[in-house]
Amino acid sequence: MYRVILLLLVAVGGCAASICSARGASSCKKCLAVHPSCAWCFQEDFGSGAPRCDLVSSLLENKCKEKYITFPKSAAETLEKRPLSSKGSGGETQEITQISPQRIRLRLRPDASQVFSVQVRQVEDYPVDIYYLMDLSYSMKDDLANIQSLGTTLSEKMRSVTSNLRIGFGAFVDKPMSPFMYISPPEVIRNPCFEFQTTCLPTFGYQHVLALTDEVKKFNEEVQRQKISRNRDSPEGGFDAVMQATVCGEKIGWRNESSHLLIFTTDAKTHIALDGRIAGIVNPNDGSCHLDDSNSYSATKTQDYPSLGLLTEKLSEKNIHLVFAVTDSVQDLYKRYSELIPGTTVGTLSQDSSNVIQLIIDSYEKIRSKVELEVRDLPEELSLLFNATCGKNEVIQGLKSCSGLKIGDTASFSFDVKARGCPKEKEKTFTIKPVGFKDTLTLNVIFECGCDCELEEDPNSEKCNHGNGTLSCGICQCNPGWLGPHCECSEQGYSPSQQDRCSPKEGSSICSRRGECICGQCVCHSSDFGKVWGQFCECDDFSCLRFKGEMCSGHGQCNCGDCVCDSDWTGDYCNCTTRTDSCLSSTGLLCSGWGQCVCGKCECTQPGSYGVTCEKCPTCPDACTIKKGCVECKYFNRGPWNDDTSCNRICRDEIKPVEDLVDSGKNAVNCTYKDDQDCVVRFQYHEDASGKSILYVIEKPECPQGPDILVVLMSVMGAILLLGLVGLLIWKLLITIHDRREFAKFEEERSKAKWDTAHNPLYKGATSTFTNITFRGNAE
Repeated sequence: MYRVILLLLVAVGGCAASICSARGASSCKKCLAVHPSCAWCFQEDFGSGAPRCDLVSSLLENKCKEKYITFPKSAAETLEKRPLSSKGSGGETQEITQISPQRIRLRLRPDASQVFSVQVRQVEDYPVDIYYLMDLSYSMKDDLANIQSLGTTLSEKMRSVTSNLRIGFGAFVDKPMSPFMYISPPEVIRNPCFEFQTTCLPTFGYQHVLALTDEVKKFNEEVQRQKISRNRDSPEGGFDAVMQATVCGEKIGWRNESSHLLIFTTDAKTHIALDGRIAGIVNPNDGSCHLDDSNSYSATKTQDYPSLGLLTEKLSEKNIHLVFAVTDSVQDLYKRYSELIPGTTVGTLSQDSSNVIQLIIDSYEKIRSKVELEVRDLPEELSLLFNATCGKNEVIQGLKSCSGLKIGDTASFSFDVKARGCPKEKEKTFTIKPVGFKDTLTLNVIFECGCDCELEEDPNSEKCNHGNGTLSCGICQCNPGWLGPHCECSEQGYSPSQQDRCSPKEGSSICSRRGECICGQCVCHSSDFGKVWGQFCECDDFSCLRFKGEMCSGHGQCNCGDCVCDSDWTGDYCNCTTRTDSCLSSTGLLCSGWGQCVCGKCECTQPGSYGVTCEKCPTCPDACTIKKGCVECKYFNRGPWNDDTSCNRICRDEIKPVEDLVDSGKNAVNCTYKDDQDCVVRFQYHEDASGKSILYVIEKPECPQGPDILVVLMSVMGAILLLGLVGLLIWKLLITIHDRREFAKFEEERSKAKWDTAHNPLYKGATSTFTNITFRGNAE
């Protein structure tokens, strides 16, 4: 058996071996506390000089028989494991089980860890209890009319979710005392709406109106009987009502086998703990039920408003999901409240509560799509690490919740439990449960801090120098005044020459000045800081480096001046964790892909990036660029993230195909990109109040249409014909112009001619006439 264990201990190697032997543990119990790999040999004739506290392999080499080796092992044993149910109200007769296993026993040595896994499933058709808690102050008068048919509509809408629905109703205003209510004039006490010349109910704290019932008609009738009231200051006493609706389970009618939803509707702020002191109320809220015979809150004038811590405790104890259905003006305040109260969701209520039905359904779907675990009564000697498997065998470190689940999906969680010390009680118990679930996992932890051989110790044993000590686990635990392996040396009878054996070399300090040399052995002084040990008292467990006031940063052990770090820690101070879960962003990327994880913290390397996980970067690719890859791999099953199987790790968004994008408010952004086929893909990135990411993708991308062959052919033929006609016309035009020019030229030349047939310049007539210039006429 121990030969197999030897192989398992090779990983811890020489470091663990040096711890076991160097610490010089003087008893079996102290040996087990040194390191989880240390074992103790209680064989009486074990070889002298060899340490009894060592690795199993070293003890075997030093001739310690296996039957004399004490080496308790850490283990996990499943005590109860009922299978997970598949349906709630669908006819199964056995008890509904949504978490498995139900009971586990852990055996842990000091500084040892053990891993176990848990499965959680949201079963189908699970019964639902919805208690509607409404603010009936004067500003909500128009809301009351809109919920008078709430029961009928809600029942019809919830049929797709569950076949077993019960609804109830309660109302609140504020504490009926000054300064929370009007007291002057006297008429305003009986009718707070006196100045508006209308009638309303006197101010009241909380009134339980209708217990949870499946009679929808009765619910509507009770709501229709309600009337508005009025208080003086702006905040209301809603948390008083939430507390009473939570703890008065018998009167409210909460069922064990059902989901519990407490719908809190208001348009105003709410008072919290210590606000009651302005009215002289000094008694804190006791978290108990105080409904009188008329179902009114009887302690409204004597107890303060509850604190958020008390509300969280009671809501978790009663497995109730609180839904803040509030108007936009106070939504930010209630979002901050929801961050402090696990299992709480926030929805935006319209000014007249007209959207309350859809808000309840959406809130219920958010609750059912998320599984979050909480740990109760965890002993301070234990540390707990979580890992979640929400998708396709993909492990996410450091998470104890899964979101985006569908009804019937199974979420798996693994836990690493480590014992950091030994309590006075050997056994302790704690529980793990999903928020809002009845089911729990109970863990019984047995701390293996002692040795079985200590049960057989022999007081005043003859083997310890005739009764000078107690024989325990193979060694003598000497009585006061005696020393030595067998208690053979008296403190009063030692020789000064024996002191030479109490220093490492001549001239050095005896027992390192931290002990006395008695009988040739160093008896180390006790110290308020820790333990001093070693042959010459040269070692201690308190002189190691400190970080933030803690030795070895609280993540290691001091071994003779050096820090021996726990698993997942490194560095001289053991202040640098090797885990990277704290560096994961909400998208599952390490440091959002814009930095590197160093000692559990992100060092941003992308210029312009900042934030805890480098998630903020104005100059980095925006949300549309990042979510484009998620749309490609999760919706179209393509892209680089789909090829390297990293889609599920990076993209935790829920994909919803839609025909058109609508305005989803300020937490949404519309994105557009072109894919490889030149198609235009449009989608919307939206984060709801719970932080759940949804990608609404237009079902059909806008792709460019291919050419019509007939149209192209006809177009080409038409173009050729047109070009031919144009060519002919141009040719005809050129010919016409040329002919006209030639004709004009001919006409011009003809007009310039100086002769014709009537006037021939070469023609001479037959008659010639001459003039005699000397003739003067007849003389008289």
